[in-house]
Amino acid sequence: METPSPFRKSHKLDNVCYDIRGPVLEQAKRLEDEGQRILKLNIGNPAPFGFEAPEEILQDVMRNLPTAQGYCDSKGLYSARKAIMQECQRKAIPGVSIEDIYIGNGVSELIVMALQALLNDGDEVLIPAPDYPLWTAAANLSGGRAVHYRCDEQADWAPDIADVRAKVTGHTRAIVIINPNNPTGAVYPPEVVRELLAIAREHDLVVFSDEIYDKILYDDAEHVSTGALADEDQLVVTFNGLSKSYRCAGFRSGWMILSGQVAMQRATDYIQGINMLASMRLCANVPAQHAIQTALGGYQSINDLILPGGRLRAQRDITFDKLNAIPGVSCVKPKGALYAFPRLDPKVFDIRDDQQLVLDLLLQEKILLVQGTAFNWPDPDHVRIVTLPWADQLGDALDRFARFLSRYRQ
Repeated sequence: METPSPFRKSHKLDNVCYDIRGPVLEQAKRLEDEGQRILKLNIGNPAPFGFEAPEEILQDVMRNLPTAQGYCDSKGLYSARKAIMQECQRKAIPGVSIEDIYIGNGVSELIVMALQALLNDGDEVLIPAPDYPLWTAAANLSGGRAVHYRCDEQADWAPDIADVRAKVTGHTRAIVIINPNNPTGAVYPPEVVRELLAIAREHDLVVFSDEIYDKILYDDAEHVSTGALADEDQLVVTFNGLSKSYRCAGFRSGWMILSGQVAMQRATDYIQGINMLASMRLCANVPAQHAIQTALGGYQSINDLILPGGRLRAQRDITFDKLNAIPGVSCVKPKGALYAFPRLDPKVFDIRDDQQLVLDLLLQEKILLVQGTAFNWPDPDHVRIVTLPWADQLGDALDRFARFLSRYRQ
């Protein structure tokens, strides 16, 4: 009997990559199975580092469990969407109604949904380099093509506007803005966002604005929503959620907001596509949606963590200081989010394979990082470090990283 052919994955996945949970993580799991302890600085997951959801959020979810057993509206609970609408008013995003808000199983689901509803085969999406790699993966999975515009490390990781302009073609349909930025920690000044919006207006692009870290800001950084800076004839799709600012990553509760009242009149067909996809997955997790109103309307405990003396601020500071003390390593000071994206000077380290670098660090020091090329950065000269462990734990890890680099050669 002839041997049956193997079952193979879809060709749609040929250009899809998500190395934050990639091959090096598989090695980390193998080491854990052997009983070794791994310090996981690879993913922005607050709970394992002692960042727990506020008690009032947990209480509201528990109290609403008896009435959260059935499906809800495909766009989400009315009370949760009303709270998000009021948050839009606070953030000066104009003209957002209840019907312009979609709740999803985390922002990740909504990113995929928004791109699937928009892109045809061959359509292009402008995405920053470095990026949060789900954006690139979702664009490619949707049949489109991710085109990366470069962010400038010498300008606090702001987008290179000239490079953005150079990357626009007749196939470009949308531009992605990640602000505050993962992985660099950059917070864009309003004038930079306005320049990106001007390019979007000139070429009639949909603007996708990923703002999941909008409340995690350090020093004098201020975040202004893209939707608050755009004109009414520009379609802006804003993404946010509970996972980071409210330490509810496992709840998988995020939202997507459509704004630009004049533009939305031209976007009825696209919106019908989003509605279709929202209906196909029935609805988002209903119990977790009961956390949204309490989170947005309650005490903003994130502020205690980011101010001087706060835990997140202290962890950002020690990461920045320790990295820049390593010979051959430099790091732009993160103004937001939960990450640092240091540069390893090629003249000092001559790294040719940054995934091999993080694998060797894992095997030798039991520290798990993510290589810069996993964020679609073109050169093997960066890594991303999560700043969630306690400051003394981070300090020890970065001292070990320094010792590792002092002897490391490829």
